[in-house]
Amino acid sequence: MSLRESERSRRAAHCPAKTETKRQRAQRLTKGRAKKLQLRQRLVDDDDAVLSFKEWCALNGHSERQGRRILQSGNNGPTVPQLSDRRIGISRRNNRDWQEKRARS
Repeated sequence: MSLRESERSRRAAHCPAKTETKRQRAQRLTKGRAKKLQLRQRLVDDDDAVLSFKEWCALNGHSERQGRRILQSGNNGPTVPQLSDRRIGISRRNNRDWQEKRARS
């Protein structure tokens, strides 16, 4: 076995290929869209509702990693209250103000 073949076999053993049918993918995407829509409908009336970090990321349509980058950037992110020692949240009002501040004119 050559060096290249051994590398491929190690990679294949470490990261098996994920196969997903079109139907499974459609179901997964539909479920994600429904979850996002449900979150938006639940929070449409209450401006003082505090979103968890994951909910905030889902509401704005970015990944958790990108959300952490935004919050760590300092003045560029929304105001973040500390819910507990380890949990943070973002109110809908702060999120809306942040989005308006970031809007291009």
